[in-house]
Parts: sequence; C-alpha cells; structure tokens
Amino acid sequence: MAAPLRAVLFDLDGTVLDTAPDLHRALNVLLRERQRESLPYEMVRPSVSHGAGRVVRIGFPDASERQFADLQKRYLDIYRAGLSIETRLFHGMEHVLDDLAARGLRAGIVTNKVAWLTDPLLEQLGLRSRFACVVSGDTVAERKPHPLPMLHAAKLAGVTAAECIYVGDAERDVQAAHSAGMPALIASYGYIPADDDTAAWRGDGYLAAPLDLLDWLEASGRL
Repeated sequence: MAAPLRAVLFDLDGTVLDTAPDLHRALNVLLRERQRESLPYEMVRPSVSHGAGRVVRIGFPDASERQFADLQKRYLDIYRAGLSIETRLFHGMEHVLDDLAARGLRAGIVTNKVAWLTDPLLEQLGLRSRFACVVSGDTVAERKPHPLPMLHAAKLAGVTAAECIYVGDAERDVQAAHSAGMPALIASYGYIPADDDTAAWRGDGYLAAPLDLLDWLEASGRL
C-alpha cells in the first residue's frame, strides 16, 4: 500500500509558472539585435520546457557551435533583465498551493533552470515562501532525468521519496520521478509539442489544468 502523501513536487516552467511570454520576448529582442525577424509566440512556446538552448536554436538554427554559445549567453542576459515582466502562475495554481498548505502537504520545486534565474524569479513573484524546497538545475551534480534532484528535494522537504508525487510537463520529469520512486503526473496544460506522444512517457495521470491536481489527490487514497 502506498505511503500517505506528505509532499507535492513541481517542475517550474510550464507547470507552476507560465514563463513562456518572457522567454519569447527575450528571444525576439535578441533576434532584432541580430537584424532578424521576430518569431510568433506559438512557434516558441512548445520548446520552453527544454531550456534556453532549445529556444535560442529556434531563432538561430544555422548558428555554428561558437556562435551559438555567444547567442545563448546574450539571450540569458536579456532574459535575466526581465524575468517577471509577463510571467505569472498558471490559472488555478495559487489555489492549488493554498489547498496543499491547508492540508499540511509540503510543496517543492525541482527544475532544470539554473539557480541564478530560479531564485530571483520566485522572489520577484513573492513565491519563495510557498515552497519547502527549491532544487535548481545546478543545485546538485545531476539534472533531470537523473533522480538525484528529486531525492535531494525530498530530503530538503523532510520527507521520503515514497511520500512524494511529482508534476511536470516533459518526459524527463516522468523519468526522474519514477527513478526516484515517485508517481509522476503530466501537466498537459504545459509546454508540450502537439506531436509528442505523452502516452509513451508512462505517467501516472494527466492534469488538463492545475486544479485537476486536487481531484487527483482526493481520488488517490493517499491523503
């Protein structure tokens, strides 16, 4: 029988926060700096969960390795200067976090986003205190899909991996959670390309919207 649930861990971009508008804006600033045409939001959004490198590559598919490194550095500088201009919690996520806290369940973040972006972003949005732990892409020696960030987050939250579930919008999220011994729910409202076969990820459930997590918790028998 599964252990009672004590914590819910979340991916950040595309799961807790809708960061795509600011990441898209930063790319278009970079494109204009390099005398290129801006790209539509719909072209950029599906790649956001795969990190800055994937976003930059959409704008500069022909860049050499050396050029790409310079472009990515400049892109991150632009993005860091405007982390929270348009970024907001996904609709319903604030209520989800309130509900978890009311139930005595801890919330945590496990993201591949580097700490020098994650930490100021959460602070600017007034969200850091909502999470018992925040594990960024450079907090430990490995990144998702490795299970180490998940296990570290559980330890920081004062729970075992068996007492956690994870919510994310990428295949590596499911892989990392399962390797750590946690169920994984797929945030299908996140940044998932239309042609991705999410059934092949073998997640433990789907969330069409953040509030669906509360229904899943009620039906889980783990509260």
